[in-house]
Amino acid sequence: MNIYSHISIPKTLVSSQTSKSSNLSQSQCIIKFNSGGFFNVLNRNGGEQKKLIFSDSKKWGSCGKLGFRVGFSAVDGFSSDNSDFIKKRKVVDHITLLKAKEGLSDEDEKDMLDHLYTSQYQMGGIIAISLGRLRNQNPDGYTHAVYMRFQGKEDLAKFYENTFYLGVLKDHVMPYSHELRYVDYEAEVEDDILPIFRKGQEFNYGLEFMLLISVVESAHGEPIEDALLEHANLARECPSLIVQFTQGSNFNLSSKEYSHAVVIRFRSSEAFEMFVGNSEYREMWTSKFAPIVQKTLAIDFTIDPVGTELM
Repeated sequence: MNIYSHISIPKTLVSSQTSKSSNLSQSQCIIKFNSGGFFNVLNRNGGEQKKLIFSDSKKWGSCGKLGFRVGFSAVDGFSSDNSDFIKKRKVVDHITLLKAKEGLSDEDEKDMLDHLYTSQYQMGGIIAISLGRLRNQNPDGYTHAVYMRFQGKEDLAKFYENTFYLGVLKDHVMPYSHELRYVDYEAEVEDDILPIFRKGQEFNYGLEFMLLISVVESAHGEPIEDALLEHANLARECPSLIVQFTQGSNFNLSSKEYSHAVVIRFRSSEAFEMFVGNSEYREMWTSKFAPIVQKTLAIDFTIDPVGTELM
């Protein structure tokens, strides 16, 4: 038996096979359910695609929303213009953790951060950057963090070998720090200039949250991927709190202390507190991450609009 329904679905569809995601447009579409657990999406231009409903599809969401949770096969990569899905693009996100020397003056800190920030204008490859002093102490003793985005792994490789950046580290970072740690991972973002380059009003302020994870050996593969998928689902359900999030597996061979990383730009520190304090987030962490995590590092810093004092 087929059941037809006209509904508007702005939900995110997440694949149980590929862990990739796409967003349904706000436009109305026709959903045809059948007894086999599948449904067909009839979009505006007449196309039809078969979807499989998850068994737990009756309730989905951490921000007081209900909706269908669905999986899809190889149908990624649609344009966001006049289609049912938003196209994604792969990027490479890079994290640098610093341990500043004790007694670092405000002037020396500004010199270090200014040179790190303005390096994007002196060399190619960096398409987004944020950095700052960590708000809270952490067990590993890191004091500052730098986030950068590159279009691909080749650009990241050139960045590590760039003589200008090596000079910045030598003259303006290492005199004030005694340890650096790097984490690199590949992620997907919406294929549009603002989310790719992290530009626009939404990215001018907020809080940058970084979660680094090391899992037990037996958890590599499906267990950690399933946990990250659940984490992503919760993040997608809270656009009023989150501007953008990315996550992935660390491929930096020289820094394997952490196997995975998550970066979330929250709209404010209050939004961050609301998200991590949510009961569904705590339940997700207890059930999905706690059994497989060996070590974690959760850090964050505030984002302020770039002023005229930067070099």
